[in-house]
Amino acid sequence: MLFSCGNPTSVIQQLASDDTLSGIIAYDIVYYRSDSGIVQVELTAPMMVRMESDSSYLEFPKGFHANVLNNDHEIVSEISADYGINRSEERIVIAIGNVSVENHEKGQSMYSDRLFWYQDTKMIYTRSKVRIVMPDKDIVGDSLVAGEGFDEYTIYNGKAVFEVEDEE
Repeated sequence: MLFSCGNPTSVIQQLASDDTLSGIIAYDIVYYRSDSGIVQVELTAPMMVRMESDSSYLEFPKGFHANVLNNDHEIVSEISADYGINRSEERIVIAIGNVSVENHEKGQSMYSDRLFWYQDTKMIYTRSKVRIVMPDKDIVGDSLVAGEGFDEYTIYNGKAVFEVEDEE
């Protein structure tokens, strides 16, 4: 006498389908993004949540730190925040809480509480207090619009402190 127990094939296929996995949580992640075998970005985070639904996103609820690297694998800039989210369909990245952006090539740093990066327009925005520190000046304002490379930017309601050399 033979006995068998099982689920219909359709139930098994549905359980194994990617569609049933709407979210993934990972801890202590290190993520590398490369192009033609050259690492361009190294991102670390204590926790990452990936949700796949009508509006997919990648979330870093406990913060993140990302290094942008050049072809010689040297860090050219860094960004970190207490919280981050990448909304895939909207092509927007949002960083919140103690946002810090450091450009080692230019020797400048930017600090704010909130930052929005619109990938399609390649623009960075914040309507929060912002501070930019350079070797020879310190600029503060209540909002900012910048290109993603931070080559050009506009600070609104800004104030600056900078050194002026005395002429003798």
